[in-house]
Amino acid sequence: MDQHIEDVVSGRAPRFLELNEIARELAISHKHLTDTIQMEKAHHPCHFYDAKIIDKARQLLTESRQSIAGVAMTLTYDPSNFSKFFKKWTGITPGDFRSAHQKKNSR
Repeated sequence: MDQHIEDVVSGRAPRFLELNEIARELAISHKHLTDTIQMEKAHHPCHFYDAKIIDKARQLLTESRQSIAGVAMTLTYDPSNFSKFFKKWTGITPGDFRSAHQKKNSR
């Protein structure tokens, strides 16, 4: 999963795979993948996929000078949807996250 996210960010992959495509790559059914992960980890597989994307977004927001819209597009999101997605996961907007990180590092 980490390599796939890096492939999307670098442009080697045009978009994030859907869950059914991941299951196919693993040679298992979508249902089996979902049921197994939910049973073992108590979360839907999308939870872990989204968490990895948020980790990458945080990294891009703190380590690059790319605009927030640019970060969103790098991660194949529409900028307004990205902001909602980011805030849902972190509780703050990407801009607030970047500002807080910059203030913390300027001390």
